Amino acid sequence: MHEYTSSARVWGLSCPGFPEEVSRARRWTRDILRGSPLAEDAELIVSELSANAILHTASGQTSGNFHLALAVSPQVIALSVTDEGGTGTAPKVEHQDQEAEHGRGLGMISAIAHRVVVHDSHGGYTVTAELFTEAGSAGGQPC
Repeated sequence: MHEYTSSARVWGLSCPGFPEEVSRARRWTRDILRGSPLAEDAELIVSELSANAILHTASGQTSGNFHLALAVSPQVIALSVTDEGGTGTAPKVEHQDQEAEHGRGLGMISAIAHRVVVHDSHGGYTVTAELFTEAGSAGGQPC
């Protein structure tokens, strides 16, 4: 029997809840996915989820943090951001009209990603966006 090996790779990053950390999260994602046709979409998703964590949860308060996970397999790129909670409501996808100034971020992410899932996560929430690769759907090469 062969030793278990996985074709999926997983990275993690914890960031203090400062606005400048959003650019760090984008750069981190871009560096990991360099050369992938999904890198720009992934970078945009991570940027929006990180900004939401900082702006709308305890992650953006003094000594707050948010945590990123990036999993890459031949079939999917999964991007997760976990916040520290502190709000009475879970993040939800809303489709706002064009004049709305707030509440459009998760709607935008759901338009880009193939699937968006929100999990209750020890007092906070984890939002995961999945991008399916061509390899997963058409038998091509992994990204």
